Amino acid sequence: MNIDILSKNENQEITTRVNNIISKISDLIKEKHLQPGDKLPAERILAEKFDVSRRSIRVAILKLESYGILKAIPQSGTFIANIGTIAMNGMIDDILNLGLPDFKSLVETRILLELKAVRLAALRRSEEDLLRIKEALTAHENKLKSGEDAVQEDLLFHLAIAKASGNVTINQIMIGITPQIIVDFKKYHKDYNSLDALRIIEHAEIYEAIKSKNPQLAKEKMKEHFKMLYQYCYDIKSLNKNQNT
Repeated sequence: MNIDILSKNENQEITTRVNNIISKISDLIKEKHLQPGDKLPAERILAEKFDVSRRSIRVAILKLESYGILKAIPQSGTFIANIGTIAMNGMIDDILNLGLPDFKSLVETRILLELKAVRLAALRRSEEDLLRIKEALTAHENKLKSGEDAVQEDLLFHLAIAKASGNVTINQIMIGITPQIIVDFKKYHKDYNSLDALRIIEHAEIYEAIKSKNPQLAKEKMKEHFKMLYQYCYDIKSLNKNQNT
């Protein structure tokens, strides 16, 4: 499985392009060309109207769907949420004013989500979930022991736990925020490779807690696993602050 990680500048460019499209859709609503409950024009029509690619339109639509502004109905199309124009405009303005999350905020969000996800996984996991977690665990360990890069396997282990939680929202958010955290951690942490043995042990302990359906133990083992990451995010914050002074 290949996971494409975009640079901060690439993310910013995409965000700017997508937000420009969202702003134009917002203008259509404000000018009453579109209203809550209306069906959104086809991607092709919007792409021609805004002079952008259909792919960019699709990304903007997906972003608005993720915030509940748009709702896709199978075989019917995509509709503007029927929540009232004032609330709609306020929510879109807030979306447009959102900046790119910094490393610290991503880490804090991930820790909150995964501590909850691992407890739920221990309570709800199926045998299929357990197998998926085990496969990711084994793949991660094999890569590390062979001296290869194991970022993707590390990611898949944590995403497998999120999926086993049975909470679709947690799973979706984790998919969105975890890749960049792991890549940034490896990129800037000089001692990352020296921690391979510890990571293998910690992953195995988390797996065993989930397997034994012990939510409290699973949470404690995940909390221990995050100690290094949590400390690191504050080290990076201090480093960036010193570099900017």
